[in-house]
Amino acid sequence: MASTEFGEDSDSRGGMWVLEQRIDQPMDEEGERLKNMYREKKFSTLLLLRLAYQSLGVVYGDLGTSPLYVFYNTFPRGIDNPEDVIGALSLIIYSLTLVPLVKYVLIVLRANDNGQGGTLALYSLLCRHANIRTIPNQHRTDEQLTTYSRSTIREKSFAAKTKRWLEEQPYIKDIILILALVGTCMVIGDGILTPAISVLSAVGGIKVNHADLSNEVVVLVAVVILVGLFSMQHYGTDRVGWLFAPIVLLWFLLIGGIGIFNICKYDSSVLKAFSPLYIYRYLKRGGRDGWTSLGGILLSITGTEALFADLAHFPVSSVQIAFTLLVFPCLLLAYSGQAAYLMHNLNHSNDAFYRSIPDKIYWPVFVVATAAAIVASQATISATFSIIKQANAHGCFPRIKVVHTSKKFLGQIYIPDINWILMILCIAVTAGFKNQSQIGNAYGTAVVLVMLVTTLLMILIMILVWRCHWILVVVFTGLSLIVECTYFSAVLFKVDQGGWAPLAIAGAFLLIMYVWHYGTVKRYEFEMHSKVSMAWILGLGPSLGLVRVPGIGLVYTELASGVPHIFSHFITNLPAIHSVVVFVCVKYLPVYTVPEDERFLVKRIGPKNFHMFRCVARYGYKDLHKKDEDFEKKLFHNLFVFVKLESMMEGCSDSDDYSLYEQQTERSREGLLLNNNAITASMNMNPTVSSLDSIVSVTSPSQLNATVRSSGHVSNQTEVDEVEFLNSCRDAGVVHILGNTVVMASRDSRFYKKIAVDYIYAFLRKICRENSVIFNVPHESLLNVGQVFYV
Repeated sequence: MASTEFGEDSDSRGGMWVLEQRIDQPMDEEGERLKNMYREKKFSTLLLLRLAYQSLGVVYGDLGTSPLYVFYNTFPRGIDNPEDVIGALSLIIYSLTLVPLVKYVLIVLRANDNGQGGTLALYSLLCRHANIRTIPNQHRTDEQLTTYSRSTIREKSFAAKTKRWLEEQPYIKDIILILALVGTCMVIGDGILTPAISVLSAVGGIKVNHADLSNEVVVLVAVVILVGLFSMQHYGTDRVGWLFAPIVLLWFLLIGGIGIFNICKYDSSVLKAFSPLYIYRYLKRGGRDGWTSLGGILLSITGTEALFADLAHFPVSSVQIAFTLLVFPCLLLAYSGQAAYLMHNLNHSNDAFYRSIPDKIYWPVFVVATAAAIVASQATISATFSIIKQANAHGCFPRIKVVHTSKKFLGQIYIPDINWILMILCIAVTAGFKNQSQIGNAYGTAVVLVMLVTTLLMILIMILVWRCHWILVVVFTGLSLIVECTYFSAVLFKVDQGGWAPLAIAGAFLLIMYVWHYGTVKRYEFEMHSKVSMAWILGLGPSLGLVRVPGIGLVYTELASGVPHIFSHFITNLPAIHSVVVFVCVKYLPVYTVPEDERFLVKRIGPKNFHMFRCVARYGYKDLHKKDEDFEKKLFHNLFVFVKLESMMEGCSDSDDYSLYEQQTERSREGLLLNNNAITASMNMNPTVSSLDSIVSVTSPSQLNATVRSSGHVSNQTEVDEVEFLNSCRDAGVVHILGNTVVMASRDSRFYKKIAVDYIYAFLRKICRENSVIFNVPHESLLNVGQVFYV
């Protein structure tokens, strides 16, 4: 029993993990109940309508402003044949129906991760259903989180075979990660291009009534608005968010009403565009020019990808109601109205939207259009902040400052460095291209690539998560790829006309993300392969072969199990170590959030007289360390509760409540009481022994008290003695020991690896935030331990 208790994989078997189940008895039923509560919230009809109204300002701003520039980008050189207008309108109608309505609103939105959308949310969902994470730092207890919702897969099903295939092929994991990162980088490109084209298109309405104004003046006004927009980001959307929904609602009602007016006034025959026959005629008549014009038609569905990324905390049903009852019909009316106007004004394609507005309401519509463009820009900027935060949590982006701008809403964040980078790039795009056509070409390229990535990830979601029949998967994939590959082929013709911009931007961000992730993975692999054997630690004795000075040493490590190499490096170079040593691991899980009362896991390493512990702090990709300003205080609170729980377990041998777990806890009690001879025997049997498996998910004091009353037997004296000892050590002082691991390419590495590791990764390490800043470590209590390893 001793050798097993101190075995290498003791971190994943038996021990005091059972206390987590004991306190929340029964864990399986209660956990499932909580998970179902998260997934199956019931909303009243009135509440759904209110949420649908609120979602307008967050979700549909980008999609709603597309009528400002679609016909201009479809016919940049004018219209020769009125039938082309009907064909273009027919393409717009069916594009809006197939992509935003059928694919996204009815299907993709259901693939949200507890309300979170975007490519990285899909990736997190896949990571929970298959072991495809490239950083394998998860423990089986992570799956017991109430937010770790996951469906079971039958052993011999097609989903199980797919899961095994994904897990057995290392290169597949990298491909899926790169796919998710490409989608992420394209969304970042949206965060640059959406403000540029939306604001420039809205401000361009000035020239309709003031034709003498030069294009440079319009660009200057757009740049001023963009600078103001990005400068206001640090206030967050919470203070002005209440304005967004009424602005967008008014915008949709205006464009819908203007559309009805134009259809009645100019030409109601445009409604025949609902026949798909006109699509065939348009493409046949236009030839290559007709095919390349699809790049302009594509802009009618821009914002669809942001619709999914900005899903936030709105229930899917409210977003679906808003689209089907308001957004979709208003967009159809707006495009049909513009088409009716163009049928009699073929030379007005460059500014069809503003010229089709009745004169009496021109300036009010201009003001609302500018405000709607700002709302659309705000939505994509916020989505960019959110998705970069997710990338950071997945180990794919350098550590950066994240500011939480709202006390009410977890997802509202501000990233200063990214904000100013976005502003500079957005102004460069606006001033550099100067016209909507080239920006539209760039925008279309970014949008269609995000949609393709979403389709590919959705194939795995449908198989692993939803376990759909293969026929449904084939139908969804076939229809999606036909539409999206058609648009993709069209935008390829415009790569040299502005389409290169998002590719260059996404390429730069992808390089940064992948190099950072590569360095992160290599550092973790180094930590795993060089972690210290517990046999060596036990051989040093309770004093660890050093002088144990009063105080507590918090050793930060990326390992959630085992003793990190940094510790052996520390004690072999210094003559003393603190009386209490706590290994602190902060790790992110593929969930959107970890509830506060489930965040910490505490375990003891070795016998009691070693006074060594491990504390694992778990976060989701939406969680912020800003919420944990008293991180150290919470850590010690959970450590003290652990000691009490451990003492209770030792003293409850006669309790009926614990009888079900007697066999599981027996080995832990024996391990805690092992004498030196037993330890020596254990070391001889297994020379690679690890740590004593004595782990617990710490719970609230009320739960602890309830368990104390039910157990009946608690080792009060032992508990008090150790708690007093820990308190005295804490009063003596706390030192934070951080590892400063330098990654370098080995001498025989290829030149591109040396560039990536020695220059790009090293540069990113220099400019990113230090861990000590993220963890709010006082400078006077900080101790850095350096080490170098070669890859």
